[in-house]
Amino acid sequence: MSVETDRILKRLHAVLDPVDARVETRPTRGDGDLNADLALPAGRKLKPAAVLALLVKREAGLTVMFTRRADHLQAHPGQVSFPGGRQMAGRESLCDCALRETEEEVGLPPSAITMLGRWESYETGTGYAVTPFAGVIEPGFDLSPDPGEVAEVFETPFDFLMDPDNHKLEEREFAGMLRRFYAMPHKGRYIWGATAGMLRALSIRYAQGRPDEPVRRSKETSR
Repeated sequence: MSVETDRILKRLHAVLDPVDARVETRPTRGDGDLNADLALPAGRKLKPAAVLALLVKREAGLTVMFTRRADHLQAHPGQVSFPGGRQMAGRESLCDCALRETEEEVGLPPSAITMLGRWESYETGTGYAVTPFAGVIEPGFDLSPDPGEVAEVFETPFDFLMDPDNHKLEEREFAGMLRRFYAMPHKGRYIWGATAGMLRALSIRYAQGRPDEPVRRSKETSR
């Protein structure tokens, strides 16, 4: 492992919350951060879900693994995302959920992954409270993507994703309303929406350290 890779992983260990840390009652980030008019009722019941930002130790440096969702899926077809999905009620922890979904989607067993921690949960407009986890894997693994869910698996450099200069604030019309969101285009791949929002939150932690108090949405809204 290179000195730089070792430095990054030590930094992540320092700034991330423990894998088994108590998840906040309500997500402190979400699709409403940049859209004050987006109706996200404060009392609505959210469906718990988890995703895994999997770091790969490449010779050229750490990369982050993404999937592009199959085009035939009803929800978010063709979009770039982390492996992940909805938690099984009463049967698994959020960490186990992220690992299970990763194995189901791309064929990587939990035994091949070293978990690093988690960061702020993210509220989606579709009613999910998504808890992102970070893990690391050595190269030399074999992927077996599920064609029913995954059209493509690819990797993007970690340094690129953590650089605020690469976080593009964009807007698009959805259902007749203008929506603002972060995007991180890279070599023909368009990382955006909730996935980009979670990455931006990770980049803030990576740069500033673990927050002493929950991040307030007004900080993002005021940007």
